[in-house]
Amino acid sequence: MAEFKIVVGDDAGDTRQFDVDGQDANRFLGREIGDEVDGAAVGIDGVDVTITGGSDKAGRPMREDVPGGDLKELLLEGGVGYKPSRDGERKRVTVRGRQISEETVQINGRVEGSIAEALGENEEEEEADEAEAEADDEDDEE
Repeated sequence: MAEFKIVVGDDAGDTRQFDVDGQDANRFLGREIGDEVDGAAVGIDGVDVTITGGSDKAGRPMREDVPGGDLKELLLEGGVGYKPSRDGERKRVTVRGRQISEETVQINGRVEGSIAEALGENEEEEEADEAEAEADDEDDEE
């Protein structure tokens, strides 16, 4: 049975983490980086989540240019999975392919717009602010 941690971010840099298992996790199996998944799988209704990456239990990152979901050793000059400390430096690094499999532990995703609005959190904050303002007005009248 698949089980994932889904980290979803938005354009403003706000992020939320969701634990997904069971049938909702199966929606992600076989998908690749760049694919869109219905947000209902992570509890965000009405919004699609675009898969931007992920990693396995050892922390190996998924790379978009590696097909499948298996491990692959690449000689990298930079990019996802390796940051060289000087110009021209290369290193052989083990990375995972772009397809989500049972070995994937964390999946990174992105939503368009605000994730707080999609979850309905802004409405709750506004209602709390209004209630607080009303309480302050009543204190001022006394």
